[in-house]
Amino acid sequence: MRVIHPAAGAAGLVTLLGLSACTGAAASSGERVDGGTIVYAHQQEPFCVFGGWIEQAYLSYQVLDNLTSLDENREVVPWLATEWSTSEDGLTWTFTLKEGVKFTDGSPLTAEVVAYNFDYWVAGGNSTARVWLQDYFASAEALDDLTVQINLSAPYPRLADNLTQGYFGIQSQEALETRSDEENCAAPIGSGAFIVDRWDRGEEIVLVRNDEYTSWPANAEHTGPAYVEEIVWRFVPDATTRVAALQAGEVDAIYDVPAVQWETLDAAGYQLEKFVTPGRPQQLAFNTQIGPFTDVLVRQAFAYSLDRRAAVEAIGQGVIPYEGNGGVSQTTPGYSQAAADWYDYDPEKANDLLDEAGWTEIDDEGFRTKDGERLTVVLPYGAGSIINADGAAILQGVKEQASQVGFDVELIPVPLSELFAGAYSTPEERDINVGYWTAVTAGILYINWRPSTEEAPNYSNGAFYNDEVLAQLIRDANSAADIDEQNALYIEAQDYIAERALSIGLYDRLSTLAVDTSLRGVWQEHAQGGPTFYDAYLTE
Repeated sequence: MRVIHPAAGAAGLVTLLGLSACTGAAASSGERVDGGTIVYAHQQEPFCVFGGWIEQAYLSYQVLDNLTSLDENREVVPWLATEWSTSEDGLTWTFTLKEGVKFTDGSPLTAEVVAYNFDYWVAGGNSTARVWLQDYFASAEALDDLTVQINLSAPYPRLADNLTQGYFGIQSQEALETRSDEENCAAPIGSGAFIVDRWDRGEEIVLVRNDEYTSWPANAEHTGPAYVEEIVWRFVPDATTRVAALQAGEVDAIYDVPAVQWETLDAAGYQLEKFVTPGRPQQLAFNTQIGPFTDVLVRQAFAYSLDRRAAVEAIGQGVIPYEGNGGVSQTTPGYSQAAADWYDYDPEKANDLLDEAGWTEIDDEGFRTKDGERLTVVLPYGAGSIINADGAAILQGVKEQASQVGFDVELIPVPLSELFAGAYSTPEERDINVGYWTAVTAGILYINWRPSTEEAPNYSNGAFYNDEVLAQLIRDANSAADIDEQNALYIEAQDYIAERALSIGLYDRLSTLAVDTSLRGVWQEHAQGGPTFYDAYLTE
C-alpha cells in the first residue's frame, strides 16, 4: 500500500446606480467583532446551491465539506478525510474519515455515506462530478464506519486533487434519501461551516453559522465554528451596481470586479483578490463537423487574423491576463507555452491561407465569399453568465479584427435560460464555441476532447472533434503515475490541439474580489478561487 498523504436587500441597491462619489474603504481599528453579518454581492444566481456549475460550487463550498482541500502551494491536504492511500496498481483508493463529524441534520458522517455520495454523483446528482469520474469510477464501498474504498476501472493518480473542487461536497445521505429534490436543491444538508437559512429567489440567500462545526480543512486559518453569525449572499448582476454598493458601505465584499474599476478600488484602500483559475481558459473552439471551419486552413486563418493580446490588454487594463493556449490556462500544471505561442497576429498570412482555401472573392461589404457564399461564422456566447461584460467587449474586438481579413462574425448574446436549455449546442447552430472549464489539473483536456459517440455523447466537446489519437494521449496522461510523464503527455496533447487550430485561447478566466477593510480573513480557496468566509470576521 502506497500512502499518498497522512493527517496533517437587492432592491435597495438599485438606488445606488446614481451614486458617483467614492467614499473609500471604511476605516477600522482592526479589533475583531464577535458575530455579525457579512453582506456579500455576487454576480450570478444559480438554479440550486449544489450542482455542476461553478456558481453553485462557490455557494456549496460554504455549506458542504469535501474529502480533501488544496492549499496555497497546490498541495492536497486533509478535510473530511484524515489520510488516503492507493494500491500499487492505482485502481484502489482508501480514505480514512474524521471521527465524530455530523451533518447539520444530526446524521453522522460515515464511510457508507461517502460511498453513497460517489454513486449519487455518477448517477447524475452532479453533472460536473460525473464527467470527471465516469470513465474511471467503478464502485465505492464502506470497509468499516470510517474507511471508504473507491475502486477505479483505470488508474487516476490525481483523484485526490480533483476531489478538492466544490462539485465534490459531501451531503447527508439521510437528506438525499428522505427530502424532496426541491428541498435538497435550495438547502443541501452538509457538515459545513454554514447552513442555508432561506433563499429569496432573485434577491439573496442567507447562510447562518453552524455552531457545531468540527470539520474545518487542514489549510483553514482557525479552528472551531465560523466567526460571523450570518452571510447575506446577494445576487447583483450589474457590475456598476456592485461597485457602487461597496463604495457606499451597503455591502462588505463583491465578486467579479470590472477591470476598469480595479485601480480605483485599489487606490481607495479596498482589499483586492485575483485568482487565475486553472483548467480551460476562455477560448474559441472551432466547429470541425459543419461549415467553413472544417477546413484547417480557415481555422488557422482566423487564428492569425486576431491580435488577441491587444484586444485583451485594451479591455483588461492589466487585470485580465492574455492567454494564447486553447487547451489549458497558464496556472494549470502541465501547461504548454509552445501551444500558447503557436499563432501570432499575422493578417498577411491569414489572407494567404484564405486565398489557398478558395475564399478569394470580396463582396460589397468587404467580406470574403466562395461560390457566392459569404464567409459568415456564428459565435454565440452566454451573456452575463459564461461571459461577463469585459469578456463581451473582448469578443467585440475579435469580431472587428477578423473582419479585416474578410470574416463576417455574427456575435449572438444568449440569455442564461436559453443557454442552459441547450440553445446553440449543436454543430448546425454554431461555428465557434466560447467558454471555460475550471479544473485543478490538465485532466480537463479529457472532458473537453473525449470523442463523442452515440453510446457516450460528449456535450463538452465544443469543437465536435472526434480524434482517438488525441483522446489516447490524454488518457495516458491521466493514468501516468509519474508527474513529469503526466505533464509531458498533457503538453503533447495541447500542442496537437494548437497545430490543428482546433481551439485558440483568448484570456484566462478570473475569480476576483473587492473587500472592505472592515472585513478581514476573506480568502479565495485554491481549487476554483471562490470566496471563503469561514475564517472571515468583522472589525471595528
